Amino acid sequence: MTTVAALPTQTGNRRRAWSRGILAGPVCFLVSILVMAGASLWYPQGPAQINNIAVPIAVFPAIWAALFFYLMLDNKLGRAWVVAIVLLLVHAGVIGQHVMASMAAKKAETAAVATPAAGVAK
Repeated sequence: MTTVAALPTQTGNRRRAWSRGILAGPVCFLVSILVMAGASLWYPQGPAQINNIAVPIAVFPAIWAALFFYLMLDNKLGRAWVVAIVLLLVHAGVIGQHVMASMAAKKAETAAVATPAAGVAK
């Protein structure tokens, strides 16, 4: 009985294919959603004050497609991972900072309501 060991290039190619599939599949979708959500924070509101919500939602397919094709077609797999992770971290940071700022504003508002005004007599 003869056993044939897997060639290192076959194992490496299989690992690269799985990594590329995970990167261009669920990671790409997650990053696209975060970019869309983050864009509503940095995109200007416009005259009707809905552009920052409507435009990122309308452009989501283009965001996903551009990111998908970049992640699939980049020759260097490591660079594609770095780009995806940097986009994910930047937009997660923008969203987190906005959430923390709104929580602090709500806490300050609650504290201002709870304490009586300085000039009001009881």
